[in-house]
Amino acid sequence: MLKGLGGLGGLGDMAKMMKAAQDMQGKIAELQDSFAQVNVVGESGAGLVTATCSVKGELKALDINPTIFDPTQKEVVEDLILAAIKDAQKKAADRAQAEMKKLTESLGLPPDLKLPF
Repeated sequence: MLKGLGGLGGLGDMAKMMKAAQDMQGKIAELQDSFAQVNVVGESGAGLVTATCSVKGELKALDINPTIFDPTQKEVVEDLILAAIKDAQKKAADRAQAEMKKLTESLGLPPDLKLPF
């Protein structure tokens, strides 16, 4: 009887789409939560300064080789610190983007789809 009512038979497809959307939302949330646990390391000055960030971009650690502590080089040290932090943050953003791309591809979505919506 429902088949004759024009389109109500498609409710099952709609339910499948809603379930798929919920599954995708859960996977995205799971992935984003994992970003707090995964770290990347940026560096500057050939490793004299390293900065560790979570993939979420939160600065976790900063390591400075003591050989660069020359009072006359204060500005150089500051620049190296900033460069290491920026490098770590860029790596964090790149890693997050790569992980989201893998997730969208595994779900059969276009790789350039921007998530979360």
